Amino acid sequence: QVQLVESGGGLVQAGGSLRLSCAASGRTFSNYAMAWFRQAPGKEREFVATISWTGGSTYYADSVKGRFTISRDNAKNMVYLQMNSLKSEDTAVYYCAADQNFMAGRTTPNLNFDFWGQGTQVTVSS
Repeated sequence: QVQLVESGGGLVQAGGSLRLSCAASGRTFSNYAMAWFRQAPGKEREFVATISWTGGSTYYADSVKGRFTISRDNAKNMVYLQMNSLKSEDTAVYYCAADQNFMAGRTTPNLNFDFWGQGTQVTVSS
C-alpha cells in the first residue's frame, strides 16, 4: 500500500498562486509515477498532471499547461503541484495519486492510478 496525504489547498483570488504538496509513505516512492487529478462540484474527476518515477518526464492537461508545474522530491517522498495564474474554473478538490505506470501511450496519460489521497480543496474567487 501507498499512503498519500495532500496539503496546501485554500482560498485564493483569480490570478494568484498556490502550491499543493503530497506526502507519500508505505512503499518505495521512486517506484511510482505520480499524478494530480481534480474534481469540481457536479463534474467527473479529471486528469491534471503526471510525473515519471525519476521526475524526468511530465505531462499536463491542456487546460493547465503553462500555468501548473508538477515536481517531485524522491529523497523526501514528496510530490508538488505549483499552480499559477489561477482561474475560477480551477476550483476543485485536488487529489494526489500513485501508480507504477506513467503513461498509457506516447501522448496518453495513465488514468488508472492504484493509490489515492483524500484530497485538498482549492477555491479560486473571481
